[in-house]
Amino acid sequence: MCASKSATEGDMAANQFRQRAAGVLSTVTLTMVAVAMLVGAALVESKLEALLGNRIGGFIASDDNRAIAFQRIWRSTYWAFGWTLPGTPDLDGLDSRLEAAGLKLGSPVLVRIFKREFELEIWLQKNGRFERFATYPICRYSGRLGPKLKQGDHQSPEGIYTVSAGQLNPASRWHRSFNLGYPNLYDRSHGRTGSYLMVHGGCSSVGCYAMTNAVVDEIWRIVTAALNGGQKRFQVQAMPFRLTDANLAQRKDHPLHAFWTQLKTVHDLFENSGIPPHVDICGQRYAVSPGSAGNDGSRSLTRSCKSSNSVATN
Repeated sequence: MCASKSATEGDMAANQFRQRAAGVLSTVTLTMVAVAMLVGAALVESKLEALLGNRIGGFIASDDNRAIAFQRIWRSTYWAFGWTLPGTPDLDGLDSRLEAAGLKLGSPVLVRIFKREFELEIWLQKNGRFERFATYPICRYSGRLGPKLKQGDHQSPEGIYTVSAGQLNPASRWHRSFNLGYPNLYDRSHGRTGSYLMVHGGCSSVGCYAMTNAVVDEIWRIVTAALNGGQKRFQVQAMPFRLTDANLAQRKDHPLHAFWTQLKTVHDLFENSGIPPHVDICGQRYAVSPGSAGNDGSRSLTRSCKSSNSVATN
């Protein structure tokens, strides 16, 4: 009787071990398959422009493109497994975070995007100047560093945009979204084409900035409160990377250096003052001048060459 019982217990233990082992193996296999699929997608996305001279698309030829491709891999993997991206604020504690920062919902908002760093910042106005409230990890955007040029190039925009209430979509295919307003006057002056370039939920992109559903819910709450509070539109500064002197100098030979130098003027004026600069379009260049105290960034881009601090382009 005892021997039979021991044998039964032994069989049960063996079965449990096999089940656990099978579960672990299944998890490892699924993880490997997911990573392989994501690597394959990144390789396709890099377009494999050439296979000569140690060049495999952007992976080897460009540190930026290689880094961006691998960022996409691990971020998409996190999202696929339902994990929260590192760097995500405490989304359940919005009210307490606002209180700790001395900020409040309904204050004017400004958004900054940094593609190379995969970050989106929310700034809120306080006493006439904007203070950075939150930095969110971008789950995915498509393309490389550089502006969107034409419909179908899969590039995510770079430039200065404004967003009004009419550009918000609460029933987006990707949960919630707001339209950046591409092409703006600058884009159109260069003959750029495309439409419906968004900041939205999820983690998939064809020219948009995907933030995950949970993150876009918090962004949505902040920007709708600002618009409902009286801000006519909010400014979005979509930058290729953090436009420090050092970062721009590293790319001094890049074909887009002149364009990025224009964006740096906007970047630096806001960074140094906390006040959105006035941005106009003069011919085919951004014309930028310091904003006045209390400016909330709601002014639309217009065609004007009156700025005393306009920046020429090649």
